[in-house]
This record gives sequence, structure tokens and C-alpha cells, in this order.
Amino acid sequence: MIWVIFFVVLLFGFVVFFGAPYVPTKKSDLVRAFDELYTLDNSDTLVDIGSGDGVVLRLAAKRGAQAIGYEINPLLVILSRFLSRSDPLVIVHFASFWHAKLTPETTVVYVFGDSRDIVKMTDKVRESATEMKHSIALISYGFDVPGLVPQKKVGAHYLYQIEPLQISEA
Repeated sequence: MIWVIFFVVLLFGFVVFFGAPYVPTKKSDLVRAFDELYTLDNSDTLVDIGSGDGVVLRLAAKRGAQAIGYEINPLLVILSRFLSRSDPLVIVHFASFWHAKLTPETTVVYVFGDSRDIVKMTDKVRESATEMKHSIALISYGFDVPGLVPQKKVGAHYLYQIEPLQISEA
């Protein structure tokens, strides 16, 4: 039993080294954000970076959106897949977002990025928006993006509209 506890602590510690710690989003905060900040529907594809136990994914799917999560903690991937098993709109990848390519249908990216990674995450979303040639809504939970002005703020959630870069053709 001690080895199991040691393994779990070691695993969560390892994951924190490569990404943000697991901090579950309060469902009431999330409902408010999806009601007042960005209203999801069946035309949306939401990507959750560091999807944890999948609460964001399941709530997005309840509103009709395709919901795709990226998580590097295998225990949370298993938990999220189990809790989401009856919802065909939820997909959870055991993968790092940094090495993933967003689907062209992506309209919203949800992040809990710490101050260390929030700018890097925003840059990756901007690169994807540029590649896809359409804007992407970025919802950040808990952290504002330095240098950007949010379109709206509800509680601890910030909404940004990430526009594609204009690439000149030479």
C-alpha cells in the first residue's frame, strides 16, 4: 500500500514538473463562465488543455459542443475517460498539448495555465488560429494573459479572442 501511495505522489509530482498542478475547476464557476462569458453550442469544438478529471469536457458536451481534452497524468486520463464513457462528444487524449495539433474545427480553447506557461499557451493557440485562418476564443481560468486585454471577465475566468496573424505573401 505504501508503494501505491508513493507511486501516486511521484506521478502527480512528475506531472507538475511538466505542466500545471491538478486543480479542479469548480462546476458552479464553470457553469457561470459558460452562461455569461462564452455560450457553447453544437457548432463549437472546445479543447481543454490539461483536462484533469474532465469536468470542463463533460459540461461543454452537455451544451452540445464537441469536447477534446489533453492530459499528461495517466491516472486523470483514466478517471476522465471513465466519467465521460457515456458521452460520445467527449474525447480525452493521453498527450501533451505542446506536441498536439488542434483540429481545424476548434473554436474554443480552455486553459488553466500558470504564470509560467500562459503566454506560451496563448502563442500556441495563436499559431493554430493562423494555420486554420480563423479566430479562436481562449478562456483562461485563474490567470490573465500578460499583454492582452480580455474581452470579458466573469469571476476567475477571462475571455480572449485570439486572431490569426496576418501573414504577408511575398
